[in-house]
Amino acid sequence: MREHINVPPAPTAGKLLKSATKFRVLLTAAAIVVSLLLLTGYTYWPRSPIELASGHNMSRAGLYESWKKGEVVVLMRHGERCDRSDNECLGPKDGITRNGSQVSAEVGRSLSQLGLDQTDVLASPSTRTAQTAESLFGHPVASQEWLFDCEKMNLGQVMAHKANNRNLVLVTHSGCISQIEGKQGYPHADTSEYDSAVFISLDKRSRPVIRGVLNPQDWKQLAMKAGD
Repeated sequence: MREHINVPPAPTAGKLLKSATKFRVLLTAAAIVVSLLLLTGYTYWPRSPIELASGHNMSRAGLYESWKKGEVVVLMRHGERCDRSDNECLGPKDGITRNGSQVSAEVGRSLSQLGLDQTDVLASPSTRTAQTAESLFGHPVASQEWLFDCEKMNLGQVMAHKANNRNLVLVTHSGCISQIEGKQGYPHADTSEYDSAVFISLDKRSRPVIRGVLNPQDWKQLAMKAGD
């Protein structure tokens, strides 16, 4: 005698349609949730500081006024490295290129239009930063070892070298700038370009805050706005 096996009835077209619709709804909801998470992460986890040459960012950050009061710190990366370029070297192989020196000189002219009467300048002791600083300001600049030790650099150390009512320009390295940015909420900031700068000033609570970055091609534009 054969054993009787109960076979469940095949799902109807209506049930299949209902299941497919439910699946699409769940899939859409999941996509929305993921999008919101990504958007929230992007909003609260900025990749890089703002570009100061864009729109009125420099004015909105109050940096023109802060500069006049001697309240600004600028971290500048050295010029184009000779050992990583096919361009002609300015001098030793561990220095910058002639092209890099020319770019630094142009940046220096724009920087001088902001006013350097109440500005101190320090550089890392490496050849490339020393050459960059001299190209920027037209004369040799005092060097300090701590500007080369990027792993230990922090914003408190930077601010400790700033005198009251005087701006401070530090010619340093991309690794040092990244170290400061990472500790100030920008762990995934783009690597600084040659001759680019990060601007820092105090907020209303007297805490140092990164206001934004300025790339070499934007310096002239910034200097022109300063004269408006």
